Amino acid sequence: MNSKKPNDALIKRNVSPFLPSEIIQPLPPELTTRFALYPENARRPVNKTLFKNDYFQLTCNVGENSLAISSRGDLVYSAIPYDTARNYIQRGAIQYLLHPEEVRKYVVSHKANLEKYLSLSIFQVTGKRVDADSSEVIEAYQAILDNPLLEIQILGRLLQHDETGPLSANLAGKFLFSENVKTGIAGYLAEYLNFVVQLTQSLPLMTDGKSVQLLATEAQSEAKQQQLLAFDSDISSALALLPQELQHSIVGENQVPKVNIKPLLRSEYGAELAKVRENYIAHSVHPDELTTHFENVHETENANLINVVSDVHATDGKLPFSNQHFNILVGDNSDSQVTDKEIRGIYLIGHHDIVDVLNEDPTAEKWQPFKNYAWFKQLLIDPDEAWYLLPTGDHAFYQVVKAELENRFPQMTVLHNSSVIHEGTCYIGLTIPVSLVDRKKEQQKFILETLQQLLAEDHQILTVIVSHAPLFNELSMLSATSEAYNQDYACSDPAIEQLFADYRIIGAIHGHHHIPASSGRYKIVKFADKDLFVVCSIYSKMNTGFELKNLLASKLFK
Repeated sequence: MNSKKPNDALIKRNVSPFLPSEIIQPLPPELTTRFALYPENARRPVNKTLFKNDYFQLTCNVGENSLAISSRGDLVYSAIPYDTARNYIQRGAIQYLLHPEEVRKYVVSHKANLEKYLSLSIFQVTGKRVDADSSEVIEAYQAILDNPLLEIQILGRLLQHDETGPLSANLAGKFLFSENVKTGIAGYLAEYLNFVVQLTQSLPLMTDGKSVQLLATEAQSEAKQQQLLAFDSDISSALALLPQELQHSIVGENQVPKVNIKPLLRSEYGAELAKVRENYIAHSVHPDELTTHFENVHETENANLINVVSDVHATDGKLPFSNQHFNILVGDNSDSQVTDKEIRGIYLIGHHDIVDVLNEDPTAEKWQPFKNYAWFKQLLIDPDEAWYLLPTGDHAFYQVVKAELENRFPQMTVLHNSSVIHEGTCYIGLTIPVSLVDRKKEQQKFILETLQQLLAEDHQILTVIVSHAPLFNELSMLSATSEAYNQDYACSDPAIEQLFADYRIIGAIHGHHHIPASSGRYKIVKFADKDLFVVCSIYSKMNTGFELKNLLASKLFK
């Protein structure tokens, strides 16, 4: 890596540019012929095994041509109940294999935050409060640097910290070497490293620790190659740092003893783990309550030419990032009457923006026309109970919100059921503060009529539709496995689908669901019989925006 800012290196790889291989493609014959190698595939119509070892497997969803790595039934990731960092740690494992020096710089850049975590961890174990410069913290910090498998885990925890906020539960098991060895994560990680190297050496695939993709071509960018593990990745520096028995296992030297870092297996500890989980009492604290106790080690300025970010929820009267180019702020940007006279671009109205404007002076004359509405009264009493009562369409209430936001952001265009053209692309902004599942027919009628009006007769201009809440499930980044997903919010109006087919609509942008960056900031979907992109770039200290320019420049959408 050539970056002069080590703490930015992993961030920039995490915000990957759009590349054609990330579009769903048919699998090549050298992969599909492998289905016959595994007898279980005969009874699996959709999810078929492509590659496996004792602890992991690569599965292909033949309906979507998608690939995924998963652990096999007996392997336990973590003895810590409700440990949510697996994807972060796996992503950290790949980056360690590819860039161990940059991983070290990233970890060291968080030294002050790690000292805070270590102090809290020691208190959780011993009841003793220690300072950052105490011998206990110094020793615990050095243990992280002395143990590669722990350092990879710490990288994952820090990535999670930077994307979703500070951690508070089970800190000792996550940060102290003496306690971490009891969690089984090191054994899981050793086997994961073993598997991904086997996989990428055996098949024309590459992985970043979460997604698995077909091998990149020579025409694809160096950034792609730096980001994903493949057969030709140079991992020699990382291997030299790993425990010797793991080194030998990864490179396939079978004559040496098997890795002595034992994974945790359900067959041996299942009953005990179930009991721990059953009796678990959460002692976690909401990340927002802890944020002020930790430092932000990342740059707050980005250079994206078309910068997409949503759900900033700024709480101190100003945006926590800066960008001098064109910004698309996709709602829920302010919880503290934020004002920014310099930022340029477009602004979408989210449900938090509504309450933020209203709370400034709820008795002002401008609100009087709405004071007798039940939803308005509920907004003043308990906004969370008012979201799904909000009016749809071009209601006069939103015009008042729009006017106030325009005063706060004079160089932004508040796209309230209107459009703007920037560099040849038309952005249509719809005011959809929340997904009204119970009033879906009403909301989709509004979506259709507004799009028909704004699209008019121009069938040729490239068009992107932006709204705070997703238009409907088909154009949402929300996973169908998420608790927030509602299958009833699908597009049920064929006229909307026909409209997408008739015009050069190339993608949709939304926020609202607070999807962490580890889940991806965009995907390609099939709707109206064509490929569309969906972007959801939720703000975090690591993510101050997504570069939309790369998507717009893709040949797929030209």
